[in-house]
Amino acid sequence: MEPTHFFETEARKCGYRLIAGVDEAGRGPLAGPVVAAAVILPSRCELPSLNDSKQVAEAVRERLYRDIRERAVGVGIGVASAREIDAMNIQEATRLAMSRAVHALAPPPDFVLIDAITLPLAAPPQRSIIKGDSLSVSIAAASIVAKVTRDHLMLKYHQRYPQYNFRVHKGYPTSEHLRLLAAHGPCEVHRRSFRPVSALTERVTGWI
Repeated sequence: MEPTHFFETEARKCGYRLIAGVDEAGRGPLAGPVVAAAVILPSRCELPSLNDSKQVAEAVRERLYRDIRERAVGVGIGVASAREIDAMNIQEATRLAMSRAVHALAPPPDFVLIDAITLPLAAPPQRSIIKGDSLSVSIAAASIVAKVTRDHLMLKYHQRYPQYNFRVHKGYPTSEHLRLLAAHGPCEVHRRSFRPVSALTERVTGWI
C-alpha cells in the first residue's frame, strides 16, 4: 500500500489549509539522536516512489529528500539528543523532537497529521494515525526527511568517532556495532539508558 492524500483531503474539507505531516527516525538505535520532521506539502503534490522511509532504498530516499525540500511549503526539523533521551525516555524524547519540528515550521501549520503519537495540547489541532507513514503523503514525506537528516548526522558522528563505523549502521544495534561497542566502550553520543550500553557502563569504569 502506498500513501495517499485521503487524510489531507479530509482535513481540507474541515477548513484547514496548512496541513503538516510529522514523523521521526531513530527510536531504536543505541547511539545518536532521535530526529523528527514536519512537512507541509502543496495540495495534491505528487512525489513518485514516496513511501514510508523504511520501504524506500537509500538512493531513492536521497532523491525524495531533495524533491521534498524543493517543493514543500515548509519543512521543520526537531532533534532530541542522546542525553535528552536518557533523561526522559525515548517516548517523551520523541514527542519533544516532534514538537520542536512543528514549532520550527514556517509558515506554522493549522493542522497536524502524526504517525502514531499525540503531541501536547499546546500543539495545533492534530490527528494521530497508526502506520501513518504508509497511509498519508505528508507523514511519508516527513519520514523521508527525518530519516535522511538523521543519517547525515550519523555520518558526522562517524567522522568524530570512526571506531564505531556509524556511517554503516547509523547507531542501530547490529552485530558489528555491538562488537565495536564492546571493544571501545560507549562514546558521548551513545544512549546510556539503553541496553547493552547500560550493561557495559555498569561493568566498566573510565569510559567517556
